[in-house]
Amino acid sequence: MREESRRVYCYFWLFGLINNVLYVVILSAAVDIVGPTLPKSLVLLADILPSLTIKLCSPFFIDRIKYSYRIWSLILLSCLGMFLVSFKNLFVCLLGISFASLSSGFGEVIFLQLTHHYKQISLNGWSSGTGGAGILGGASYMILTSIFKVPVRLALLVFSILPFAFLFYFKLDANGTSSIYQSVRQLDEAEDEQLEPSTVTLTHTNASQSLYNSRQHIFQTFKRLRRLVLPYVLPLTTVYLFEYLINQAVSPTLLFPIDSKENKSMPFFFHKYRDMYVTYGTLYQLGVFISRSFGHLIRMRNLYILAFLQGSNLCITILQSWFYVVHSPWSVMILIFYEGFLGGASYVNTFLNILEQEKPEETEFAMGAVSIADSFGVFLAALLGLGLEPKLCKHQVSDNRPWCRME
Repeated sequence: MREESRRVYCYFWLFGLINNVLYVVILSAAVDIVGPTLPKSLVLLADILPSLTIKLCSPFFIDRIKYSYRIWSLILLSCLGMFLVSFKNLFVCLLGISFASLSSGFGEVIFLQLTHHYKQISLNGWSSGTGGAGILGGASYMILTSIFKVPVRLALLVFSILPFAFLFYFKLDANGTSSIYQSVRQLDEAEDEQLEPSTVTLTHTNASQSLYNSRQHIFQTFKRLRRLVLPYVLPLTTVYLFEYLINQAVSPTLLFPIDSKENKSMPFFFHKYRDMYVTYGTLYQLGVFISRSFGHLIRMRNLYILAFLQGSNLCITILQSWFYVVHSPWSVMILIFYEGFLGGASYVNTFLNILEQEKPEETEFAMGAVSIADSFGVFLAALLGLGLEPKLCKHQVSDNRPWCRME
């Protein structure tokens, strides 16, 4: 059983890593995609809206799709998305981001639902893997573009081959131990039964009954969703709203002069102002990785405390951007790391609470449905960020700090 648990943990760690790594890389590349003049939240909006849409719709149809078909769709969408993101044309690039976003959102629903069948060990692996995606995506993009000076388009193309690692799902199915094999096989067999086409021509009565059943299904689904809002969805949405306002709207303005007497304490890899933004993203993902990997060891059942702490971080960073209180990047870098730590802790504790508190027959649905929360928070942050970043940057320029307009 111990070997089986390790196998499950490793596979779900890999799935979490691959599912989130492209999302992280795209956000890390936001400053390179839109340049210094457009708000970075434009990339965030394209990176989250399709993901949010698929998460909102999936509770109504996902049970009708075989897990194997879901995996192939993730690979296709991810590879196509990253290929298009590497283009220089902004419209094509944003289209590619949308495809990658669909894959990321759908993948999160799929694998969170699978954790219901493999219990906490799989959720621990998934959470740690998604945190690891931040380290791999953010750090590798920073190293490739800031240190080794690899062209942005080539760096983005490199990541397009990673989604093929989702094929390990089939290795988990075929080569797992008996209980793993039976669990996954039973899932697909059950889905096959649901997908068998009817050979009977519907009469008017049958059509009416089918319409009534569909309405009842939608009504019951909304009822099940509503019950999850206060304990899980609202606090997780709030945390992600605050942290992504920091990441995509405020942190691009948390800049310090590179060519001046004040730059003695600057890290050696800050050659351009965009390097600061990429570094902040890497530190944020490091905090996420640590908390998602070890958050299950320190349980936080009151999720609203984490929302309050993240809101405090947002206020601090806005004050720094507006008034330029601190003149060295190091304290800001520590704060960004702490922000990521809180975000990761909120994520892992939310889904651990679901596993512990929800009835077994409701757990699979709740795991997939509550994944709406983080995407909805990010979506709200993207909308607000479209106005917040330009306002902060405009104030800085008027305050003789024009760095947000510079590359």
